[in-house]
Amino acid sequence: MNAQMVLTTGQDALLMLLMVSAPVLLTVLAVGLLVSIFQAVTQISEATLAFVPKLVAAVAVFAIAGPWMLTMLVDYIRRIIESIPGVVS
Repeated sequence: MNAQMVLTTGQDALLMLLMVSAPVLLTVLAVGLLVSIFQAVTQISEATLAFVPKLVAAVAVFAIAGPWMLTMLVDYIRRIIESIPGVVS
């Protein structure tokens, strides 16, 4: 195993991490922005008002995109495990 293989594997892992986490993070970011704008307009400063919609949105995204996320991760892990014999020899 040379340095190029290690860097490529690390780059692939980071890209996979970004792809799998992006739907949840972007949704929670958008919901948080909308809730913050709503709180600024109405001058309501309730902490649960900021937390509960984000939690509901995250659960909804996991329910919708969860199978895709799991498939992507399983395929990545399968590729990594299948590449072990080529790396060792």
